[in-house]
Amino acid sequence: MRQANIKYNNLHAGLLTELDTGEYEFVYDEQYVQSQTSLFITFQMPVRSAPYRSKSLFPFFDGLIPEGWLLNIASESWRINKKDRMGLLLACCQHTIGAVSVHPIKEIENE
Repeated sequence: MRQANIKYNNLHAGLLTELDTGEYEFVYDEQYVQSQTSLFITFQMPVRSAPYRSKSLFPFFDGLIPEGWLLNIASESWRINKKDRMGLLLACCQHTIGAVSVHPIKEIENE
């Protein structure tokens, strides 16, 4: 299970999770829901408490991933398969052009 903190203009907006089933879930942070109702991530995902679920990576987040020759460079540099959309999102989207950024959460390994 891989996760990322999603920020909107450096405010913690929510949590994106790739579930063990291969599905994806995005949940807005409860404090964000209470204070930032008009600052939604995308029109298709207005601010709400209920989680959003999808069988594939949400189109908005997939659209943040580089394309073309830049995708080739990212894929080769980090040795990430081009079909691993969550891996590419986590590796490439901490410093995006827009208001939304993706910050990986490190997995804690059991000792």
